[in-house]
Amino acid sequence: MAINAVLATLETKMEQSIASFASNLTKVRTGRANPSLLDTVHVDYYGSMLPISQVANLSLLDARTIGIQPWEKGMGAKIEKAIRDSDLGLNPSSMGDLIRVPMPAMSEERRRELTKVVRNEGESAKVAIRNVRRDANDAVKKLVKDKLASEDEQKRSEADIQKITDRFIAEVDRLVAAKEQDIMAV
Repeated sequence: MAINAVLATLETKMEQSIASFASNLTKVRTGRANPSLLDTVHVDYYGSMLPISQVANLSLLDARTIGIQPWEKGMGAKIEKAIRDSDLGLNPSSMGDLIRVPMPAMSEERRRELTKVVRNEGESAKVAIRNVRRDANDAVKKLVKDKLASEDEQKRSEADIQKITDRFIAEVDRLVAAKEQDIMAV
């Protein structure tokens, strides 16, 4: 495996870490309604536990309300129960075939708690990125040890690896700052 392959693998793994982090951030609730908040809620559908998005249409009715339109008549009560039982703190209400899920206003204290959660997620993402950097550096050292690369190439590639790492850590910081701003916006 050449140094170029190590760098390509490094970028791919770091991009996966960023994607995973961004996915985790969508689960942190802000004051605004977002259908992706319900991605973690599963409902019993004929013995199978399925995400709500697979048994109903999710839409935004307004900035603070999610609308859920079940595809089958009997699913409304099950969907409501699944949302109430989830740890999201949401209270859905039925209006005929449509289920409305209003987002409760968040207190200042709760907003501060959520920013701490976001920062911790950010730190975890940075640790994952640094672990990928360490693995890449180890792979380059192994190439030098096996005489498949020179020490000059090792120094150059370590500098490249650090530049890539810095770029991805800056991306994590940017995502954290954007999410914190989103949470603190009233």
